[in-house]
Amino acid sequence: MQLGVGVYVLALSEVTADMGDLVGGKAAGLGALIRHGERVPDGFCVTTEAYRHGVVPAAEIIEAYQRLGGGPVAVRSSATAEDLPDASFAGQQDTVLGVTGTAELIAAVAKCWDSLHSDRATAYRHAHGIDQRGVAMGVVVQRMVTPTVAGVLCTANPLTGRRDEMVVDAAPGLGTAVVDGASAVDHYVLDGVARDDTGCLTSAHLDRLRAVGERLDRHFGYPQDVEWAIDPDDVLWLLQSRPITSLFPLPPATGKPLPRVFVEFGHVQGMLRPVTPMGMATLRAQVTAMLAALGVRVEIVDIGGRLYGDLTDLARSRSSRRRLVKLMAVDFGPRAQAVMQHVLADPRFAPTSAGRGAARPAASLRTAGRAVVGIVRALARPDAARLRMFAAIEQLRVRSVAPDDLRTTADRLRYVEARDDTDHSDAIMWPIVAGMLAAALPAALLKGIAGPDEMHATLGGMPHNVTIEMDLALWRLAQDVGAHRRLLLDTPPDELAARHLRGELPDIGMGGFLDAYGHRGVAEVDLGVPRWAEDPTPVFAALANYLRVTDPEQGPDQRFHRAAAAAETALTELTVRARRRRPVRAMIAGFLLRRARSLAGLREAGKFAGLYPLRETRRQLLLIGADLADAGLLDQRDDIMFLNLDEVRASVHQGVDHRDLVASRRAVHRRELRRRSVPVALLSDGTDVETVLARTSGGDGTLVGVGASAGRVTGPARVVHDPATAYVEPGDVLVAATTDPGWTPLFLTAAALVTETGAIMAHGPTVAREYGIPAVICVPNATRTITTGQLVTVDGGAGVVTVH
Repeated sequence: MQLGVGVYVLALSEVTADMGDLVGGKAAGLGALIRHGERVPDGFCVTTEAYRHGVVPAAEIIEAYQRLGGGPVAVRSSATAEDLPDASFAGQQDTVLGVTGTAELIAAVAKCWDSLHSDRATAYRHAHGIDQRGVAMGVVVQRMVTPTVAGVLCTANPLTGRRDEMVVDAAPGLGTAVVDGASAVDHYVLDGVARDDTGCLTSAHLDRLRAVGERLDRHFGYPQDVEWAIDPDDVLWLLQSRPITSLFPLPPATGKPLPRVFVEFGHVQGMLRPVTPMGMATLRAQVTAMLAALGVRVEIVDIGGRLYGDLTDLARSRSSRRRLVKLMAVDFGPRAQAVMQHVLADPRFAPTSAGRGAARPAASLRTAGRAVVGIVRALARPDAARLRMFAAIEQLRVRSVAPDDLRTTADRLRYVEARDDTDHSDAIMWPIVAGMLAAALPAALLKGIAGPDEMHATLGGMPHNVTIEMDLALWRLAQDVGAHRRLLLDTPPDELAARHLRGELPDIGMGGFLDAYGHRGVAEVDLGVPRWAEDPTPVFAALANYLRVTDPEQGPDQRFHRAAAAAETALTELTVRARRRRPVRAMIAGFLLRRARSLAGLREAGKFAGLYPLRETRRQLLLIGADLADAGLLDQRDDIMFLNLDEVRASVHQGVDHRDLVASRRAVHRRELRRRSVPVALLSDGTDVETVLARTSGGDGTLVGVGASAGRVTGPARVVHDPATAYVEPGDVLVAATTDPGWTPLFLTAAALVTETGAIMAHGPTVAREYGIPAVICVPNATRTITTGQLVTVDGGAGVVTVH
């Protein structure tokens, strides 16, 4: 095999973009630049075949070096796992500049090889889920450019995500000052506005760089991170171009006037992980139907596998924008409210219509009439409303089971397509809304009499919450394991789950628990995610955490009862004090708070009920997936969750093979699962709105959020990304990006809760209040700022977290 000048050496001019396995990512990128006609320093690549054989091909390298003309060269690593669409590997492996002579060159190639398995490169691959065994190292050798100025061009703004801005960092001399962060650099934002000559670059230089960026964007189809240098003859050289891997995906083109604003809806359900394609289709329909039932029309779109609502028309509507921020308080929370306030102040979102975002007046009036009747009825007779609600939920559970006569794949597909899982029964919806209103309105009535922490205290230990009942049921199961305690503590949760599913575990009551709650799970609103009945690993992990609670007074049942008693005391004291100052308001607030304690716990019941039909839809789809896998159209049954129903229909009726499509979507899904930060709101140009807001800080060691459950606790932090493997000791402070009901079993052993997102009435804070543990929500970057084991103080009243 003759490659350029030798078996193991290939001239850069011969490299093509599809040679990544042979030459590594950096060399493949340089070859693509050369073929696109860009000016790149001449050079060659020592291929990965040489690395795999383990011997530096000195003779071939020396021959290629001599053909290059000798003199100083730059020697740079080019691993196969490098400059990937979702992993740049910037600075993870070695570069040696100014190499002169054959001995130095051979040593520099070996140095690049060795850097493939440095601690930092190995950790980076592990963090990005890249198989360590499959990586190999190519090495790029290029004629050294001695620049007067060098730097980095990003063809999109990497801080804000804005795609119509480019960013340049530059410094005199070698570009290492820029990429290493070793010294001050000149920073330019190219936004199309003419600028004077300042710093080390002239306006002419910046115009040339912008033109290069526009060419590369068009060619690669994705924003690029470009290293460049300008030599003493004012020639611009490109040294590297790779995808900017940190950018959140752009909103889909809508064909509507720009700009538009999209607000993330997933965190309302405590979910920031990407949704599977099948789950996305179901969720979009459910959220659209739910909003329509409330008289609101919002287009739901998929951005990066997350659920976003296009709120542009509501923001520009004269009637809607006046109450938009206030309406977002309950479910979207303070971060989303701050973002929307910024958007409404932006002249580009000035009102243009009387109400394009609202539902038709007749529909709104019908909804309003039903709402008034349902809410008043629930407030008047809460016990009867609860009975009607749970009767409706039981009917929904029974109706959700598929008929016995589904025999064929086509039968099952027809059944799934005909299902309507968007049931919004008045018996279920309006008691929930009544409870939420009863919990929220007293704060306004008692303004100046009671603070937020006092109001939160009255909502602790709330009865009739199906999620709390689930957690306490698991606690009771833990108390009854008896002789099996060591088995459950000493065996990994995934092994316990596998043994339970095979019927090899002793009977500890897990079967009964899963009969009642097995349709639940983490990210349970995603149709593509396994339920606990399918994979009870998280349940066994939570059970082990419960077994570590040795103080009976710290048992969840005792904590819940104490929280309920404290809430009753707080409610009584508050109403007595309020009567002295505002008797009428006190009477109304007292009535509402009593109703809140009867109804607000029902908030979880609507979602709990909706999971029954979702479970059955998932079961039928998996059966279809198994048939398609048997037919060779899918690799495994759950591949079906990476298709939509139109694609499933094409497989069932036309025999279309979707395995390549599924593999591609799974790769994107895995990439998005690694993303730790999801924008609260995006503009159509890619701007993460939160990045342009003024920053607030509580000072050294203090993180500012929003108090959601009163109390003050100091303890070791436990940062958790996956509850299925979480080890939470009694007294730990649980720190998470977000939580949903599938996380709440962890609350029973945690001393406090800190999250990056949320609303005061969302799942996590609600359950935290009911257990009487302090909670601070909306703490930006909490999971990255705080590390496991750090001592932290959580002040749920003040809304601050202090890292000691």
